Amino acid sequence: MTPPKTASHRWLHEPLLHFLIAGAMLFALDAWLTRNDVDPRVVTIDAAVDRKAIEVFEQARGRPPNEDELYALRRVWLDNEVLYREGLALQMDRGDDAIRDRVIFKALSMINAGLKLPSFDDDSLRAWFEANRVKYDEPPRFDFLEAVMPGAATQEAARELTERLQAGDSGDAQAGLRVFRGRPLANIAESYGQEFADALQKMPEGGWQMLPFRDGWRVIRLESRSASAPADYEQLRGMVLQDWTDTVMAEQRSAAVRALAQKYTIVLREAQP
Repeated sequence: MTPPKTASHRWLHEPLLHFLIAGAMLFALDAWLTRNDVDPRVVTIDAAVDRKAIEVFEQARGRPPNEDELYALRRVWLDNEVLYREGLALQMDRGDDAIRDRVIFKALSMINAGLKLPSFDDDSLRAWFEANRVKYDEPPRFDFLEAVMPGAATQEAARELTERLQAGDSGDAQAGLRVFRGRPLANIAESYGQEFADALQKMPEGGWQMLPFRDGWRVIRLESRSASAPADYEQLRGMVLQDWTDTVMAEQRSAAVRALAQKYTIVLREAQP
């Protein structure tokens, strides 16, 4: 399974991804338990896998996955399938009524027992912190109001509501207000879209404006903003050490599962248009 050439989404690079959301990715357990591959060493990733992955992702994110995200979801399913089959091969299902998640985590426990944390010093830990600083720096934050339009969020309707609000009309009472406090910029971009986030950064405080949104327009008043602030390594060293430990162990865990996957032939069947 060849990865996409680009992977710009930060969450795709989190090594804990597979095992933090493994439970959520055990798609339709009964369905997988009843599948019978002709060759137990062949793992087929087909349209049924993709459909369930897309469904789980849409429920969590409110949108379908892009190419990079779908690839990551396939990797999650593949890792679980490999662990499941390895568990069955070791007869870990005995006494468990062949419950898929229990078999997977028994196999994973076997892998965990063989993991070993490498040695480190303060210089290497600090270097890791600098490479992952985006996780620790305080992001820019925004307080803003959204005047919710009662009808369709068209450009004309947004312009009309904006003009009323700027003139001091009570249109906000009719539309209703949503209040957002301390929202990080990255979260705003994910929820509203990058175009909206870019426009919000350029807005003056205290005035109503209409901003572009994925499915139309939004009427926004920026209340205040706070600038980003760099994190202090010395203050966060304990947290950094724990994060580094979790990351290294998760990378080892993933590598061990991928090594097991080499025993299988992976077949990808794309959904037909």
